[in-house]
Amino acid sequence: MMYKQLFESHTKELSDLLGDLDKFHEQTSLAAEHLHESFSKGGRVFVAGNGGSASEAQHFAEELIGRYRGNRPPYPAISLTADSNAITCIANDFGFDQIYSRQIEALGQEGDVFIGLSTSGNSENILKAAEMARVNGMTVIALTGIVGKLREIADIAIEAPAPKVGDNKFATERMQELHLHAIHMICETFEEEPRSATSSL
Repeated sequence: MMYKQLFESHTKELSDLLGDLDKFHEQTSLAAEHLHESFSKGGRVFVAGNGGSASEAQHFAEELIGRYRGNRPPYPAISLTADSNAITCIANDFGFDQIYSRQIEALGQEGDVFIGLSTSGNSENILKAAEMARVNGMTVIALTGIVGKLREIADIAIEAPAPKVGDNKFATERMQELHLHAIHMICETFEEEPRSATSSL
């Protein structure tokens, strides 16, 4: 029982954040609407992040291409974090800051969507990928916090509020929990509406 107080503190912190998410819900709704529109026109989504955000990027992609709750047609979602051969090749030859932008340059097309996850909002490889997505005529959606460059670059920013834990630092774990919440809410919108017959892989 020695951890009970710690866990209760964690839960209260998250509960306090969940009680004031009006703006967060509006941003997530805009992102979901854009993804529906892009998929209906044959667009694809590319997702990337680092560390825990890389795991969430892969989770987002597999929920769309696999399933969330019920069986429904798959959606073309690609996690740029998943190809270790591409990542190590690019990192070795061009630098770690280009591991995602190089893939976007090769694969991204006008009408596609890039979703970048960065709790700091300043991950260099995510910023470069967002910039390359813009060059390729893609829409940029950010899953980030309330500070950082990514939210300024993005067409749509889902900004996870989080308590400060130090000078100019916010609780990364709370942001990651809210990012996963946004991912699941977006996936749920695809359970409610049948996929448009005009979309294609």
